Amino acid sequence: MSSTRESLAAHQPRLRPEVLVSDALLHGPRTVHLVKDTATGQSFEVGPRERFLMVRMDGSRTVAELGGEYAAAFGKRLGDAHWSRLFQLLGGRGLLDGAPRPERQDEPAPEKANGPLAGSVRLVADAHATAGRLHRATGFLLGRVWGTLLLTALGAMLLVLALHPGELVDGAAAVFTEPVLLMAVATALWLSTAVHELAHGVAARHYGGRVGEIGLRWRLPVVIMYCTVDDYMYLAGRRARIVVAGAGAVANLLFLLPFWCWWLLAPDGSTREGLAGLLFLGVLQAAAMLVPLPPLDGYTIAGQLLRGLRLAESSRTYLSLALRRSPDAAAYPRRARAVYAGYAAGTVLTVAALAAVLVLLVRAVVLAA
Repeated sequence: MSSTRESLAAHQPRLRPEVLVSDALLHGPRTVHLVKDTATGQSFEVGPRERFLMVRMDGSRTVAELGGEYAAAFGKRLGDAHWSRLFQLLGGRGLLDGAPRPERQDEPAPEKANGPLAGSVRLVADAHATAGRLHRATGFLLGRVWGTLLLTALGAMLLVLALHPGELVDGAAAVFTEPVLLMAVATALWLSTAVHELAHGVAARHYGGRVGEIGLRWRLPVVIMYCTVDDYMYLAGRRARIVVAGAGAVANLLFLLPFWCWWLLAPDGSTREGLAGLLFLGVLQAAAMLVPLPPLDGYTIAGQLLRGLRLAESSRTYLSLALRRSPDAAAYPRRARAVYAGYAAGTVLTVAALAAVLVLLVRAVVLAA
């Protein structure tokens, strides 16, 4: 028995390099970490204590050393039975070096029922390589100097536009009353959505992420581009994840910069009016992407800012318990209660503000007609 214990204490466990572990995330009343084996596609959740040990299993520490660090952090030393269960869990899933790896068990991809009304199609064979080429051409914009200059320019644009609300709303109303102008503005906004999606891919490449697919999706009459980022939740650093999620909306605004300069220089007339309408609708488009509701980018950003997993679902569950004065609501830690209540309040206010702008636009269109 003593030799077995000594052998366990001297063992130096090592996670496979393909195993990814996320930062801490709120999921209901619990704090969890996501774990994924990119080689097999399997993923699951672990608690903070399991994560503490897993990220230290790099082959340089013995079980005895890991146990000492664990005891110093949590005030409790793990017994042999705990270590055995942990190694059975990790080894059974093939996450430890030397353990047999289970066969890849990805869920079968649903067949794409492409038709004239709905469907999707890949636009490039290797989305990751395409995003890499785009990053080589435009990635410098994500650097500190260029990034600061562009954000400053966008701030100036939004400030000036905010000083001309009447002109912008009137311009948007004119767009909806002139078919040719409406078609031109709609085309420009569609191109802006394409830039939006590609910006996600470029930002992901900048921070070491992998772009899975770039394609076209249609649900007539809507046809949009899409770009998927694999293993987004495991990108290194919360700032990187926020930048990747917010890159699309920033790209929407950057797309408007030359039109804003044109609008500033244009004399009064139909051209200036059309540009005002494009600017108003373009800013509205970017703002809509930042609404913190799934599946919008704003929801992803909110999840990163609040360090929450499936915020909408968790918030709805907590508020339901709290409104019914269920004792289960008291099981939520203080931070979880604040996060879910704050997310719900922020979402309501954001949606109300956007709805007010839309009401203002509809009213202007009716008056213009």
